[in-house]
Amino acid sequence: MQDGFERTAPKRPYMMGPKEDFILMMVGGLTLDPTTKMPIVVLKDPDNKLNLPIWIGPLEAASMATEIEGIKPQRPMTHDLIRNVLGELGATVEAVEITELKENTYFARIELKTREGGALHIDSRPSDAISVALRTKSPIYVAKAVLEASSELHEAASESSEDAVSDKNLASVSRDKWSEILEKMSPEDFKYKM
Repeated sequence: MQDGFERTAPKRPYMMGPKEDFILMMVGGLTLDPTTKMPIVVLKDPDNKLNLPIWIGPLEAASMATEIEGIKPQRPMTHDLIRNVLGELGATVEAVEITELKENTYFARIELKTREGGALHIDSRPSDAISVALRTKSPIYVAKAVLEASSELHEAASESSEDAVSDKNLASVSRDKWSEILEKMSPEDFKYKM
């Protein structure tokens, strides 16, 4: 590994794990945690059966929101710069992957195809990977293990503090409860919705 780039032979191009270990998801919207006021990006599968909330920073949320809303800044922002540099180098973003959940932290990777056809796998924060995917119209994949770990994490947090936690504390809500909450939300509840 050199300078954040991991070079591999293109045996299984672009997906680090077998495809069946990942689920295609898309940005369902951005909202705020009512307790912490931190932005949350909600990923959902095409059938709207699975949801993955990821708490992100305000700057990352703003970056996603400008792309979702189609706002074109006068000068390129960081994720626009990344897209432009990749384009000038002849590289394409084939996909982004949310690969791991360790100690309450999500990990991601951007899968690139070089001009010569080689594969590059670049370590990334999920918020940056999602922002790049939005700008390059690239698919977002989430490892099934991440969805399972996220669900277990939220269920454990919910069970351990069931009496002290109201439904407003979204940090400890199970996957099923997330589905219920999201189904009840109106479009106005999402600041930015796709």
